[in-house]
Amino acid sequence: MAEIKKQKFTTFEQMKLNKSLMKSLNENGFEHPTPIQSAALKPIRSGKDVIGIAQTGTGKTFAYLLPILERLHYAQEMAPRALIIVPTRELVQQVVEAAELLASFNDLRILGIYGGSNIRTQSASVAEGVDLLVTTPGRCIDIYMTRVLTLSKVKTLVIDEADRLMDMGFIHQLNTIHAALPTSHQNLLFTATYSEEVSKLADEFLLDPRRVEVTRQASTVENIALGAYMLPNFYTKINLLKLLLSVPDFNKVMIFVRTKKRADLVQTKLLEDFGKEMGVLHSNKAQNTRFETLRAFKEGDARILISSDIGARGIDIDDITHVINFDLPILNEEFVHRVGRTGRAERSGVAITFFTEEEEEQMLEIEKLISREIEVLELPSNLKISEDLLEEERIITKNIRVKDTVKGGGGAFHQKKRGNKKPAKRSGRKKKNK
Repeated sequence: MAEIKKQKFTTFEQMKLNKSLMKSLNENGFEHPTPIQSAALKPIRSGKDVIGIAQTGTGKTFAYLLPILERLHYAQEMAPRALIIVPTRELVQQVVEAAELLASFNDLRILGIYGGSNIRTQSASVAEGVDLLVTTPGRCIDIYMTRVLTLSKVKTLVIDEADRLMDMGFIHQLNTIHAALPTSHQNLLFTATYSEEVSKLADEFLLDPRRVEVTRQASTVENIALGAYMLPNFYTKINLLKLLLSVPDFNKVMIFVRTKKRADLVQTKLLEDFGKEMGVLHSNKAQNTRFETLRAFKEGDARILISSDIGARGIDIDDITHVINFDLPILNEEFVHRVGRTGRAERSGVAITFFTEEEEEQMLEIEKLISREIEVLELPSNLKISEDLLEEERIITKNIRVKDTVKGGGGAFHQKKRGNKKPAKRSGRKKKNK
């Protein structure tokens, strides 16, 4: 395996990307590539197989998307020419959003498919034609087996989050997909850790790969006050969000959600109370709308900005007073990236996180990652606890009840969990009043 001497591009302009990509980067505020984006461009452009080793939050998604989108350039064929495999539905959505943002000024057809959604609807979308397909392994095989999806035109395969794919046991599905591809294609493998399993996968799939590795610079959240609220559901989160946004010192607030759909939903629920003070960022927004939203937030005409993780890429604003994690991030490493939006330029900052009881383990993982305990705050006495549920929450609640019944009756899952274990590190903390 050849080690690549890192190419140092300090601006995207130096990369000599095509006009449509440069326009997207410029209009979305991207000026300087991250180390992995700078280092990976030349070997991926060369057509060689590449192993990219980089942590989440280093910009690795753009690192492979930029040269792929440059190569695809415009819509052609009915079958995908680039295939990106990721382990989860949420990551499919995140990569699709990033690709759509970069491809704002061309006609490329970008599609994400994953399990848990209607396979007929997804099959129909595939049949309409796609240039870049982002998918989970299982759903890719499901639709491939129906012969709706053709993989014979794929020129580039990306296996992203390879270490997680191995941990989740997807090796057989990856073998099936790889066997269906044409003999002549480029393989790109991206991973946060280079385990023995990932090494075996690389040996099997990649031919004389170029290896690009960057280490993430240490991030600190020391000057940021961290707090969290445990809440039962979406509508209670909305009620608390309204209370917090009514506090006078919440001067410039960035609210993070997981998906574009969620961003629009939160905006809808806040519209009546905070309509003129609020903006939303994600890849489905028109470029002029995004530009005006950022201008208003930066100049103080709007004090609330709702964004997905991808939508927030490229934003550089120093005076954000509060970050609110309405949803936990898909990947824990994104937490540092989110909260680092506040507490800049030697200012202090505040980051507040909403989580459900089912997400308590993820909160503990985040604490371990940042080497800090996040104080669980007492809910305000005037907070209305809603009993209304989103459809996805009803499904989760139903599944928990089914599991509980199978295990053998008596109480909800979370009640039994809490009663059957020693006091958790979190539940033993002293809560603070708001």
